Amino acid sequence: MKKLINSAETVVTDALRGLAAAHPDLRVDPGGRIVSRACGPTPGKVGLVSGGGSGHEPLHAGFVGYGMLDAACPGEIFTSPVPDQMVTATAAANGGAGVLHVVKNYTGDVLNFELAADLCAEEGVEIARVLVDDDVAVRDSPDTAGRRGTGATVFVEKIAGAAAEGGAPLAEVARVAREVNARSRSFGIALEACTTPVSGRPTFELGETEIELGVGIHGEPGRSRAAMRDARELAAVALDAVNEDMPLSGDVLVMVNGLGGTPLIELHIVFAEIAERLSGRGARVARSLVGDYVTSLDMRGFSVTACLLSEDLARLWDAPVQTPALRWGR
Repeated sequence: MKKLINSAETVVTDALRGLAAAHPDLRVDPGGRIVSRACGPTPGKVGLVSGGGSGHEPLHAGFVGYGMLDAACPGEIFTSPVPDQMVTATAAANGGAGVLHVVKNYTGDVLNFELAADLCAEEGVEIARVLVDDDVAVRDSPDTAGRRGTGATVFVEKIAGAAAEGGAPLAEVARVAREVNARSRSFGIALEACTTPVSGRPTFELGETEIELGVGIHGEPGRSRAAMRDARELAAVALDAVNEDMPLSGDVLVMVNGLGGTPLIELHIVFAEIAERLSGRGARVARSLVGDYVTSLDMRGFSVTACLLSEDLARLWDAPVQTPALRWGR
């Protein structure tokens, strides 16, 4: 194993130290593992908090900033943060108008955010929650009851974040977040597994010509193993899986997301095939992202996330954002 780390035990802390050095507009507590806006909460604005295991960067800390999250709490690699982190992050995001927790549907995240919400409520903080469960690959996995939360998390955080920045009350921000989740679906394909710093070996085994269809962002198994094929065919497999669950039409927000080890040139090849295939169905790529947004350490592969846009959702997507990983309009 060759990784740019100091030790397997200090990966998350060292990465947060680097995030702090690179982004002075963030307040980073490497020891407590909290990332928030350096300016503090905005009085009268709904706060947005998310978190989850590290190893998915830039999710979530890379989306803290104007127009998206107010705070994030990273856990250990592929491990949920603890409720105390979530409570501290909520306090850092609380401007007095309530706080929305954006929670990916993994058992540890769900249970810990539920406990944190109860603790925050005892302190008089109004909490709402949106559960992101966009992955169509499997209905249940070893770590979830129901679908996994993956790429749509970025869409939820951006669009709900814009609603909050625009002054919407907590109930409306939560409604918008749930609408985005309901309109979004994802499907991922792995060409090679990732290697965690602690284990030093791949999280699962694939043969030289094998790929995993429907892989989870922690390396959880998908629908099936299959033989490697070209980008056009793999794009079709992913898009067809999304379309079967949610027929795609009209204006669509599309993200072709790298899983951490896929060159951008290959992601653009996949996106070209996705865009062409969508056009053939009578849909239109109205907005897009191509790159690494929800990764799985150094996994090779990609995921496709599609969201059926309304006029209001498109307007909120276009609203200004300024975070380490997404920025436009400011």
